[in-house]
Amino acid sequence: QVQLVESGGGLVQAGTSLRLSCAASGRTFSSSSMGWFRQAPGKEREFVAVINWSGGSTFYTDSVKGRFTISRDNARNTVYLQMNSLKPEDTALYYCAAGRVPSSDPVVWDYWGQGTQVTVSS
Repeated sequence: QVQLVESGGGLVQAGTSLRLSCAASGRTFSSSSMGWFRQAPGKEREFVAVINWSGGSTFYTDSVKGRFTISRDNARNTVYLQMNSLKPEDTALYYCAAGRVPSSDPVVWDYWGQGTQVTVSS
């Protein structure tokens, strides 16, 4: 089993940066793919970024390429999402997820955190 807890969200101004963290517990963390998703009110959950078990492979949705960076520190059982040049359209509840296979489809992921709110003002 894997338990996930997100942190680092908040209210920031457009053009600034924010780093989200996802603390994981469970001995399967190092062999799990990790992902970040986001969901705005009235919208479906949207893929943001994924990283494989070793951290050597990453993939991002087009809207965040060049601005967001996903990384992981397996020694600390933590996954990060560094968000730069934030835009109002980035406002959402951000979730981290763990699973056996990386995917942009939220349905295939095995474990989810409770989410952390990111609000970007103009």
